[in-house]
Amino acid sequence: MAYDLAIVLPTFNERENVAPILDRLERALKGIHYEVIFVDDDSPDGTADVVRRMGLDNVRVLQRIGRRGLASACIEGILAAAAPIVAVMDADMQHDETVLPEMLLRVREENLDLVVGSRNMEGGSMGEFARWRVKLSQLGRRLSLMGANHALTDPMSGFFMVRLSAFQRFAHRLSGIGFKILLDIVLSADPGLRIGEMPYRFRPREHGESKLDILIGLEYFELLVDKNLGNLVNARFVIFGMVGALGVGVHLLILRLLLDFGRLSFAKGQAATTFVVMILNYVLNNSVTYRDRRLRGWKFWRGLFTFCLACGLGVVANVAIANEAFHRGVPWALAAVTGLLFSAVWNFGVTSMITWRQERRSSEKRARLRILASASAEAMNTDEPRGGNAPANMV
Repeated sequence: MAYDLAIVLPTFNERENVAPILDRLERALKGIHYEVIFVDDDSPDGTADVVRRMGLDNVRVLQRIGRRGLASACIEGILAAAAPIVAVMDADMQHDETVLPEMLLRVREENLDLVVGSRNMEGGSMGEFARWRVKLSQLGRRLSLMGANHALTDPMSGFFMVRLSAFQRFAHRLSGIGFKILLDIVLSADPGLRIGEMPYRFRPREHGESKLDILIGLEYFELLVDKNLGNLVNARFVIFGMVGALGVGVHLLILRLLLDFGRLSFAKGQAATTFVVMILNYVLNNSVTYRDRRLRGWKFWRGLFTFCLACGLGVVANVAIANEAFHRGVPWALAAVTGLLFSAVWNFGVTSMITWRQERRSSEKRARLRILASASAEAMNTDEPRGGNAPANMV
């Protein structure tokens, strides 16, 4: 029996919400043949294992190792669906599952490609959101609509339903950056995408903790840069540049102190400051720019070594260029920045291929192995359905 609907639930540390959300979906979707796909980013709390132990025929989990990010998790979950229509919602029960049947009806009867759950239209509500969260969401909505082909009352919503055939048409244009997958879809889709909206009331989280932090904000900024300037500049390089800009300020401060109080020559001061700031830049880039490939444990120290090694030539050129400029009469601050600008492009290009590229390749290799293993297991699964809403699937 074919599925009518798939529900994709991206998770990270949501083990306490697995059973409750499945119970609510079962009550809300009676009479609808549906499957549930948890896409778990290798939660330390064992969320993926909890899903497996449920042993439900229409529930499965995609456990991602070495990869993080809500948007990319949603993309993988949608493309793994067997149903022609896919809903995306949070597993923390803040999204109202009772409106799913009506959303499905609208997709079918109105021939829509996308139906968005909106908190900002009549009948909808931000619920018990703190005032600062509401204002932050409103600011994000205004920024999101700049240059968009589709007007939505709630482009920041994480609750929507999409027709799989429509999604596949623009899937390769998605950035997969950050946590606002709906915004990614709206900015990537053709102008002819047929969209509808439905009001819903945002509910408070019952278990677990919110994932909102400063890195989420940076990811949102990176997504906007990628969708609006992606053809002109690499979005990751923009973040790399922001980290570098902070490093410039620190660099000038330390160098000024070394020149005034350390009584070092300019060349020695520039060299010492460059190495200190290089370590600072590595730490920040590992946590921010390459947060999806963040190196931890002994890999952190290996990454620091390769980062310093790769930047070595850049440091030599940096010091040589800055020192030459200084002795030609260029003010010390401008001479220092000249050397930094040269090394910035070099550092980004080389370290992206060496320091963090290694981790990405190993992650992709593991992902391919999991896909092959999953395909083999599914091919060998000849069991008949054991009941429930749909045929048995690998968990």
